[in-house]
Amino acid sequence: MGGISIWQLLIIALIVILLFGTKKLRSLGGDLGGAVKGFKNAMSTEDDKQALEDKQADSTAQTSQQATDKKPESKDKEQA
Repeated sequence: MGGISIWQLLIIALIVILLFGTKKLRSLGGDLGGAVKGFKNAMSTEDDKQALEDKQADSTAQTSQQATDKKPESKDKEQA
């Protein structure tokens, strides 16, 4: 009873088409699609940047760990 039926939706769609015209609605749909595509690209770019930063942080941690491991060896050589 309280829902919108298919006939009411069709009447609303007809009124919208009459008010705005098909060209304007088509361009509006294209603009909306472009905006969604741009948003998806921006989100995937953010994910790529985050993955790259994580990878760089891991390699930096490994490099510092290797440097720490090498330092005691050089001290042992100096003492000997």
